[in-house]
Amino acid sequence: MEELIQFDKQLLLMLNGSDSVYLDGVVLTLTNAFTWVPLYLALLFVVIKNNVNWKSVLLIVGCAALCVLLAGTVDDEIVKPLVARWRPTHDPQIGSLVDVVDGYRGGNYGFFSAHASNTFSIALFFSQLVRSRQLTVALVVFYSLVNCWTRLYLGVHYPGDITVGLLWGALVAVAVYQLYCRVQARMSPVRRNTSDRYTSSGYEHRTIWVPLVVLVLTYAYALVRPLFG
Repeated sequence: MEELIQFDKQLLLMLNGSDSVYLDGVVLTLTNAFTWVPLYLALLFVVIKNNVNWKSVLLIVGCAALCVLLAGTVDDEIVKPLVARWRPTHDPQIGSLVDVVDGYRGGNYGFFSAHASNTFSIALFFSQLVRSRQLTVALVVFYSLVNCWTRLYLGVHYPGDITVGLLWGALVAVAVYQLYCRVQARMSPVRRNTSDRYTSSGYEHRTIWVPLVVLVLTYAYALVRPLFG
């Protein structure tokens, strides 16, 4: 176990930081939760456009909130204080070696990563809900995994923190989606469409382009923002 912990620390030091002030700015923008608000609104748009009543919409919104509650809040309020593993930036052993970006160090404890568990639970929940390959790749890779990378770059989580966060987020997403299916089945039968216009779960393909475009614009914003301070 001690060898594994030391490997985790050395791997973090390899992935942490850079000599680019510009890249520092891009990463700080991408790791900020407010940067992703337009994406959440775009996903809400997809849900509203593809569900026939507000009960279904509210059920999905409630399930997404439950993902965040179980994935992130349980971590922040229970696991981190209980495990009490120092963040790299506060670790007495390697804290002085971590490249701190713009003074950002995070809280004292970092196991496991709430960024990883939160984003992965949301990504997998909507992937199961919508059943679109393009949206799944976009959410898993360009939303969740990029958020995980920013935490390593900033030195506020070890790779082990990220890995456990992803596993917990996946478990939460699968459990919450199963709960959604049970409740939805009692409310009304799931609408299925056989046309090429729809995914296997009944979501119209053209509406899925909205979060994809928003995701591209989010990256454009992250790339441009550091140029203006």
